[in-house]
Amino acid sequence: MRGIISVIVVFIFSLPLQGQDIQFSQFYAAPLYLNPAFAGSAEVSRAGINFKNQWPGLDQTFVAYSAYLDHPIEKKNSGLGLIVNGSYETLSNLANNEVGLVYAYKVRLGEQSFLHLGAQGSFATRSASFDDVILSAQLDIDRGMVLPGSGGGGMEDRTRTFFDLHSGILFYNDKVWFGLAGHHINRPNISYLDGGTDPLAIRYSAHGGIRFDLPRGFINDYVNNSRQERSVSFAFNYRRQGLFDQLDLGTELFFDPIVLGLWYRGIPTRIGLPNNEALIAVIGFSFENGMDIGYSHDFTLSALGWRNSGGAHEVSLRYRFVNQLWRPENKKRKPFFQY
Repeated sequence: MRGIISVIVVFIFSLPLQGQDIQFSQFYAAPLYLNPAFAGSAEVSRAGINFKNQWPGLDQTFVAYSAYLDHPIEKKNSGLGLIVNGSYETLSNLANNEVGLVYAYKVRLGEQSFLHLGAQGSFATRSASFDDVILSAQLDIDRGMVLPGSGGGGMEDRTRTFFDLHSGILFYNDKVWFGLAGHHINRPNISYLDGGTDPLAIRYSAHGGIRFDLPRGFINDYVNNSRQERSVSFAFNYRRQGLFDQLDLGTELFFDPIVLGLWYRGIPTRIGLPNNEALIAVIGFSFENGMDIGYSHDFTLSALGWRNSGGAHEVSLRYRFVNQLWRPENKKRKPFFQY
């Protein structure tokens, strides 16, 4: 019976997934995916990857990743980036893949304040195997079984390719950042039907944060005592795509080299059904060599339930080339939460 319930739940929840973009709990650790305007914002070359395994406790799961590389071009006040995104949903073998080039132009607004304007052009593919889809007519709830039949109604496997366009704007200084982004602004047609029309909804997002430095402490490095950097950060990420919207809100505490975070995803004040999706715990490490490592777990708060779904696991890796010979001033360590 648990298998039938899992099939029903995943089928229901996979419908919006097919039309909605993937979302990372550690959105701040996937800057180019969050907003193309982040290209070059670290002022050093940077590479990273995010991987997410959602609902591992169900019979069908959803996995996603985003990998990126960006580099600042100071003489041109610009930043260039390359991003590769992918997701796979096992119910219908739905796979989304995207390769994009990112460009951002930087405008100095003050000694420590900057404005970035970014754009991204991507080549994307979507593929699915409809023979593996289980339709509601095949579910026998009373007997707890799936009736035989072709879920896809005889449809062949389908693959669609299209060009995608994203853009964004970002303001930041050494304490505050705020950005706006629009993804799929050309609304590409993602219909699997010949001659069909199904424009992908634009994903709008607003995101920002603020960091407060705490009094420095001492840390024992087994040779001598050195000053320990400490800070607390607050951030949010609101996004809307089609009929769906969501808000991530939380805080992270940085005690060099450890990062601890707590996040909430949902919009509990919405009229009608409350939207309480997950409580997210984060632990990370930021090292002097430029490597940042983060792990987060989503504790499901919705009706899906944490015991049934298994929540979600997410890992982020990021490396900043802090020892670049042409930028020795960037050897100073930056907190994990800072872009």
